[in-house]
Amino acid sequence: MKFCSSCGASVAFRTPPGDTLPRHVCDHCGTIHYQNPKLVVGAIPEWEDKILLCRRAIEPCHGKWTLPAGFMENEETTAEAAARETLEEACARIEVGNMFSLIDVPHISQVHIVYRARLLDLDFRPGEESLEVALFDEADIPWDEIAFRTIALSLRRYFADRRDGRWGFHTCSVSLNDPPPGLIGR
Repeated sequence: MKFCSSCGASVAFRTPPGDTLPRHVCDHCGTIHYQNPKLVVGAIPEWEDKILLCRRAIEPCHGKWTLPAGFMENEETTAEAAARETLEEACARIEVGNMFSLIDVPHISQVHIVYRARLLDLDFRPGEESLEVALFDEADIPWDEIAFRTIALSLRRYFADRRDGRWGFHTCSVSLNDPPPGLIGR
């Protein structure tokens, strides 16, 4: 950041009084510009024993499979973000259920939240960010083509919970040195 979004003056990167971390600070108007982690929110849309996945039409991971998910917008709840992202990426309507996983991704300053959700009907198709969308049972998941570690972790935990007959809420962190998504849980 070079300029203040409040007044347009140059900013300095320093620790403001009363703070413990360096921030972009405007010496002209005094605005402190905080940079905080971004929330990525998605859903595991369920239909009978299958779940809906999207093949990405955008980078990163163009052509890989993922759950419908994306960055949360201002003025929406996390559940609203999950429903909106599912509608945008898979043109699918869902009933959002319980929050299923929360995964910290500190090396890229993100937090990923995934909800369980029920597909309301089978009227889905690729949105602008998807090449294709499809329902998969566990045996047919293209594990070696899953786009992100957080999605692979959430899916593996989802199927484990389903086998165990009890649903939990799962939290963890992933790091830059974790294995590729297709190798997680093997």
